[in-house]
Amino acid sequence: MYIYNVTINIEEAIHDDWVKWMKEEHIPEMLNTGKFKKALMTRVMVTEAMGGITYSVQYTAENKAELEKYYEEDAERLRGKSKAFEGKFVAFRTEMQVISEQ
Repeated sequence: MYIYNVTINIEEAIHDDWVKWMKEEHIPEMLNTGKFKKALMTRVMVTEAMGGITYSVQYTAENKAELEKYYEEDAERLRGKSKAFEGKFVAFRTEMQVISEQ
């Protein structure tokens, strides 16, 4: 299993609209690609010096090949749909390989 983690710090002024968009549009679209089995959206419980509210969204893929297919076939298009929030968030992405789950 692979986890594609996106950590996002979003400005408070647009926070509510962004959360609604994530829950109702973006995450369902990510899952509809068929590359991910599930998604988990969490709030990071830390106060950032730069302000804003931070979230981590973890998308679970069956294997590295599925994640690579997402990058090749869907990533650019889906990332482009965040234009309404452009300049109001900072995001970084990491890949994690699940070693053990108990």
